[in-house]
Amino acid sequence: MSDQALKSTPLTAAHRAAGARMVAFAGYEMPVQYADGVLKEHLWTREHAGLFDVSHMGPAFLSLKTPSGDPKADHAAIAAALEPLVCGDFAGLKRGQLRYTLLLNELGGICDDLMVGRPVSDAAQGTLSLVVNAGTKDADFTRIEAGVGPDVALTRADDRALIAVQGPEAEAVLAPLIPRAADLTFMTMAPSEFEAAAVLVSRSGYTGEDGF
Repeated sequence: MSDQALKSTPLTAAHRAAGARMVAFAGYEMPVQYADGVLKEHLWTREHAGLFDVSHMGPAFLSLKTPSGDPKADHAAIAAALEPLVCGDFAGLKRGQLRYTLLLNELGGICDDLMVGRPVSDAAQGTLSLVVNAGTKDADFTRIEAGVGPDVALTRADDRALIAVQGPEAEAVLAPLIPRAADLTFMTMAPSEFEAAAVLVSRSGYTGEDGF
């Protein structure tokens, strides 16, 4: 793929300004390392905390097109639309809870792994937040849209930034910026603000350490 065809994230200019070496990954121009090298970056994250730009992944929202206004019924309806496509109980997902699951094909084989979260507020019931993997997101979203039926809308959030702060000191790094983050337990999420902008913060990750 040529450089001209690569997509950028909202943080691409910041990566370049910080001296990142940029490479093609999953159709995006992404930073592969900075001046200190990947070993120092890895060790620093394992011992302290590192920031990752994961905006190339597949954030999206799955919502009822015509919610009833009954929070309990609307959550039950959106969960019923998603559950045939994944393995796991989403009817029982609590407000503000995340669940790691697998997207399945028509024969029950695995297409991808993904995160699914239930929002907190009454007004947002009937919606689920999704994050799928970058390399398979177009196929994943096609599969999901075809499977959830005509009463559910999939809204992609490709224009938004998705940032991971990972490592044992992740809470100490993030809490001064977004105080609500410190109140989250593992695999939960909540809406918050950063510099007057609305953000959705989750305490989750794949590094084996604490993270957001």
